[in-house]
Amino acid sequence: MTATSDRSRVRRAALAIGLYVGIASAVLTVAGVAALVTVISLRAREESIEHGISRPRGGEEVAWVVERDEVIGLVVVLGAIGIVLVGLVAWLAAHRAVAPLAEALRLQRNFVADASHELRTPLTVLTSRLQVLERRLEREEPAEEVVGQLRADAASMADVINDLLLSAEGDAEPGDPVTAVADTVRTAVSSLEVLAQEAGLRIETRIDATPTVAVPRVSLARCVVALVDNAVQHSPAGAVVEVLVGTDGGTASLRVRDSGPGIQGISPERVFDRFARSSGNPRRRSFGLGLALVRDIARRYHGDVTVESTSPQGTTLLLQLPCVR
Repeated sequence: MTATSDRSRVRRAALAIGLYVGIASAVLTVAGVAALVTVISLRAREESIEHGISRPRGGEEVAWVVERDEVIGLVVVLGAIGIVLVGLVAWLAAHRAVAPLAEALRLQRNFVADASHELRTPLTVLTSRLQVLERRLEREEPAEEVVGQLRADAASMADVINDLLLSAEGDAEPGDPVTAVADTVRTAVSSLEVLAQEAGLRIETRIDATPTVAVPRVSLARCVVALVDNAVQHSPAGAVVEVLVGTDGGTASLRVRDSGPGIQGISPERVFDRFARSSGNPRRRSFGLGLALVRDIARRYHGDVTVESTSPQGTTLLLQLPCVR
């Protein structure tokens, strides 16, 4: 999504439209002239037959009688048909040529929406840590730990932006990424502890296996953050959000359980649609974008995310990714 690539797309679209319209105009002009000549030839009459004169012998000229009014009418009709056909071809050519531009604009809109959503949680974490730092400085307490966490948060934000850019451009991370699920989950959950504390929640992590997956660390961390953040948002104060890492055969599994009221007013499958919102509560914050991004990442690496269960006691979301063998 660079300026050079955008200009290249525009040039290709303009060239394609010009070629389509030019070729179509030439073909229609030739076809129109041929049709006009053919129709005139068929409707013309030999002067000798018109006047009852016998057909001329070989070598004698034959005079053809053509009605001027008929020719003018034919020219007008064929011209009108040609104009309509050229207009139709131009519309089809423009529609086809600008399709890549429309796709580029769609990707740009998605990138802006994704970036604003993905950076919201890290920025909230950053703000919360700054508040903790201010309190410690006011009390003259040691602040080295918080400063280190702030550095890690800033680095995490930079990684998220780079991962979003790679995803928007359709590029894969260089090399063959191999990521330890358990370590990534621990790091991601640790970054969200400050938000859970502010909400009066606890996050409990249980590691039953230590699988590795062929997913970039940043992409997997984005999935974990989105799933856990979603669970924190939908759990009441005093509740516990459970994060479980395990394996199911050759598949790494990550389960995130909240203690909310369950999915209501919307089909469970639709929570992974962009900007999905419960119809029963129009003021509820949209949760679909975050989960939609998780699904995009999971499917990009041959996995998936589903609603494993939902009830008035809570909801469990299941992320599955192929293990590296």
